[in-house]
Amino acid sequence: MSALLEGDRVSRHFGGLKAVDEVGFELREGEILGLIGPNGAGKTTLFSVIAGSIRPTSGSVKLEGDDISGRPAHKVVRAGICRTHQIVRSFGKLSLLDNVVVGAFYGPMTAQRARSMRAAREEAMDVLDLVELSDRAHDLPGQLTLSGRKKLEVARALATKPRVLLLDEVVAGLSPVEAGKMVDLIRRIRTKGMSIIVIEHVLHALMDLSDRVMVLDYGKKIAEGTPQEVVEDPGVIEAYLGKDTGDDPGPAENGASSDA
Repeated sequence: MSALLEGDRVSRHFGGLKAVDEVGFELREGEILGLIGPNGAGKTTLFSVIAGSIRPTSGSVKLEGDDISGRPAHKVVRAGICRTHQIVRSFGKLSLLDNVVVGAFYGPMTAQRARSMRAAREEAMDVLDLVELSDRAHDLPGQLTLSGRKKLEVARALATKPRVLLLDEVVAGLSPVEAGKMVDLIRRIRTKGMSIIVIEHVLHALMDLSDRVMVLDYGKKIAEGTPQEVVEDPGVIEAYLGKDTGDDPGPAENGASSDA
């Protein structure tokens, strides 16, 4: 099966720091690809390159064979790729409904962009219903719990009608019950025909979700495969836990809550 989204030797350098170093990847139609790695591994930087927030230093990103490398973020969204952020970015003075309506007008450049505000609000309500926030449509984001704010972030991205959805730590910080509901939501989103890349430090949730997992360490891809193959990879174990010195390194998730 040909890739929907693919990266060829993607690099992003900040001075002498190689935050992403010649990373190749592919995302297939209807697939959930997990992206993991320790602190500073380059995961969020790679997301930013794909989403157009920052330009790659070298290499290319292609969506269905179309080179989108270096396009500004709004044009990448219109091409069919949208992302969420670790820190939720909502419009605090707008209702949940209006937050999602704003997202709807950043979608692909098609005839839908000439539709009426009424139609846009109806579509936004459908998205809020999908993320189970329709009963809070007229509330402000500040009235939501962390789980609700993360769902709103997902809803705003979904409103752009993406083909590829990039989810950055939408499970982190949630209670076990809330995390389970978020995992169920991501699965429902996949059934809507979207392909998804997920960064997540809650490893059991990511491994449960993903068809394949890619691992970055110091900007380089060090492993890729099924969740089971990845968790058993010696290089991945060393990247998270370090070389065996006889000391107890603690759980793999410790110290892995931020990124380059």
